[in-house]
Amino acid sequence: MLSVHDVIVIGAGPVGSYTAGRLAGMGHKVLVLERKERLDEPVCCSGIISEECVRSFAISESVILRRVNGATFFSPSKSLHIGLRQKNQACIVDRPALNLLLAQRAQQNGAEYLPGSLVKEVKAGEGGVRVIAVRGGEELAFEAKAAVVADGFRSGLASMLGLGKVSDFIVGAQAEVSTNDLNEIEVYFNQEVAPGFFAWLVPTSPAKALVGLAVRHNPGLYLKKLISSLQAQGKIVSTDAEILYRGIPLKPLTKTCGNRVIVVGDAVGQVKPTTGGGIYYGLLCADIAVRTLHQALERNILSARSLAGYERGWRKKLGQELRLCYWARKFYRRLSDRQIDRIFDIIISNEIDKALLDMDDLSFDWHGEILLRVLKQQTWLKAINAVLKVPFRIGAD
Repeated sequence: MLSVHDVIVIGAGPVGSYTAGRLAGMGHKVLVLERKERLDEPVCCSGIISEECVRSFAISESVILRRVNGATFFSPSKSLHIGLRQKNQACIVDRPALNLLLAQRAQQNGAEYLPGSLVKEVKAGEGGVRVIAVRGGEELAFEAKAAVVADGFRSGLASMLGLGKVSDFIVGAQAEVSTNDLNEIEVYFNQEVAPGFFAWLVPTSPAKALVGLAVRHNPGLYLKKLISSLQAQGKIVSTDAEILYRGIPLKPLTKTCGNRVIVVGDAVGQVKPTTGGGIYYGLLCADIAVRTLHQALERNILSARSLAGYERGWRKKLGQELRLCYWARKFYRRLSDRQIDRIFDIIISNEIDKALLDMDDLSFDWHGEILLRVLKQQTWLKAINAVLKVPFRIGAD
């Protein structure tokens, strides 16, 4: 049995390491268990975050591969270019480097890391939390006052703790490819290419890009078809690429904390249903988790009731946003390619994209706000309803 810690953090992704670093910086003894042997292993993530995220969490320029000022969106037969203002720039980060950066910060604050530790069991009792992990073929037991589960969507630890399972999800697939000097992000809305979601081509350097998509079934097959199509168009020059996969939750758990345990990030479903991005939302929720845990540790009261402030806090911040964006995702899933083309027509003819970008408080991260503004414009609503022949209102299933 290893020595008792204040907190065991399971998962060394951005959310787990940020949580560990904050808690360690407050003087708590923190242990991080990560199943991967190396924290800089490639991951299935486009790495797109906002300037708001960069500023809020002091993301170092050293992990930012490039900034992009615009993107081109493609429907089955049309295209729409959107230029971003300086404040709304998208930053493309090196995800493995971001993992290392936040882990190094946590270690500098005193957090202990044990990579290559696959957590098999978490038991929360009145006296503490007991975590069983396998490392180097050996089963190890760890004890702590509390645990933070931040090990991503595919973990079954939340279910093991009685917090339930994510009820709706998709699977992302992504590969790094060589390109012909791609300068802007490209996004493809096409039910033949990525049914129910979308595909992307994200430049990371003058000669490299990440190509990916998310679907419910057969993501690898759809991605191989997309890569072949993009090569035929001359946008990429290589097709022999390793495909990485990742489960993406679309709805959060109904319960995200319990006796001595908090779950945060992808493991909870704190992810944008519109894009599948979870870095910023996960970090925002990690801040709430840290404040809640610090207060509970100071009082040495770590019951489910004492940690419930975390649940209330993150749902107050993100609850409406996640509900609106989940509804938008369900609505999009019902559209045909012909309807997607018609929506592009409406956006272009009514200059909806320009009207939204002209709004001073438009945010890169809060898509629910954009949706609400569109819904408040009766001219736009009438045009969309006339084209789609279905009610465009919140609550439609």
